[in-house]
Amino acid sequence: MEFPIRCFSCGSVVGHLYGKYGEMVKAKPKDETLDDLGVRRYCCRRMFLSHVDLISQVTRYPRI
Repeated sequence: MEFPIRCFSCGSVVGHLYGKYGEMVKAKPKDETLDDLGVRRYCCRRMFLSHVDLISQVTRYPRI
């Protein structure tokens, strides 16, 4: 679905970094991108690395 606003484990706010991450990951490796954004904790890095954007597939179906 959509990227979460907070980390599930520590509660740190990471949602505002997802747009920048999407742009920067095209030019750099993922680990360097997360370092540049200041995402240091493993739990927060997991939020970026494991996210699968499914919103485009879900919105194809009408609401009932």
